[in-house]
Amino acid sequence: LVKTCYLAMDSLRLVSANNFLLATLPVSVVCIFLVSIVKEHALLWGPISALCGVSVFSFFLTDKLILTVKEWTLKAGLGGFDINKKGTPEGDQKVPESLGIVVGTVHMICVIIFQVYYYTVADAASVWKVKLEEYNAALAATIFMMFLGFADDVLDLRWRYKLILPTIASLPLLISYAGSTTVILPNPLAAIFGRVVELGVLYKVYMCLLSVFCSNSINILAGINGLEVGQSYIIACAVIIHNLMQLSSESGAAHLFSIFFLIPFVGTSLALLKHNWFPSRVFVGDTFCYFAGMTFAVVGILGHFSKTLLLFFIPQLINFIYSLPQLVGIVFCPRHRLPRYNLKTKLLEGQKENLNLVNLTLLIFGPMSERSLCVLLLSFQILCCMLAFAIRYSPIAVLFYED
Repeated sequence: LVKTCYLAMDSLRLVSANNFLLATLPVSVVCIFLVSIVKEHALLWGPISALCGVSVFSFFLTDKLILTVKEWTLKAGLGGFDINKKGTPEGDQKVPESLGIVVGTVHMICVIIFQVYYYTVADAASVWKVKLEEYNAALAATIFMMFLGFADDVLDLRWRYKLILPTIASLPLLISYAGSTTVILPNPLAAIFGRVVELGVLYKVYMCLLSVFCSNSINILAGINGLEVGQSYIIACAVIIHNLMQLSSESGAAHLFSIFFLIPFVGTSLALLKHNWFPSRVFVGDTFCYFAGMTFAVVGILGHFSKTLLLFFIPQLINFIYSLPQLVGIVFCPRHRLPRYNLKTKLLEGQKENLNLVNLTLLIFGPMSERSLCVLLLSFQILCCMLAFAIRYSPIAVLFYED
């Protein structure tokens, strides 16, 4: 018995070590890029150092608050059972829900604290000054979506409200947007319509639809421990790297704004991932999904890289297209489009009637554990982000981007 206990402890230590390595790999790459690129811009050392300090603080604060708030959510009746563990002792335990409210709240606090520092203390050249009205518009949009997500967790809103409310939340972004409303057409179409086409109000409509898509795309690629937070964390790291690579461009200040928003987001999300990773001790809820999606929409729109942002959402686009027959009602859509847990094999099995990337992965690769499935899907997310960089920074990009 003692030997078995020691073996179990060693196994847990190995799993914990593997989890730590998996979790810190993306942010380690970000740190390498951050140091190598920011050192070329001496005026940014102060603001970036303060931002990193605030983000480290956000990680520990979120980690601490989750332990407290999860008890409050259970007392308030915000808890649920892990369907993917149904029939096991873990499946009979109620798991606290809506812990995304902690991430959203801490992120907003840290972003506002840094905003006060940046506009009152930091001494940056005017070329690096982020527009205050855009900063405030971004705060308004993300806070609104966090409120919507929490309302959905509590009230279980109908789908039509999930489409209407993100549209309203995007209005502050569209009003404060001062970037280009043109698109660059590839050479075959350029001969017909011209190289640069002014879309005007249609471009604003596109940005509005982008906000709706980003706000819901994280929410529909979900259902297993760690997936919602994991994909958001990876996308955020990829976007930060893109922003760093664009700091010397004409839109450097817009990319700096994105960095200001996303580095604290990485800190808070990493803390939530610690608690939401398999076996999950908390559920993130729609609060986190909507908040994370709108955060990406905010930085993509106000950072003037909305087309590039979609490249980092390739898995979410695949999932959306594959799920479309159920989402529009052509095929019956159950409340939970989850795989089936096999009590004998202790593996998840794909369900053909549930049209999403989670089930499709299981149907292609066969049954696997929940942790292995999540690692595989997050690995696919990383590969797609690498593909996005290959497209964005290859000769192909000349067809679609001015720079």
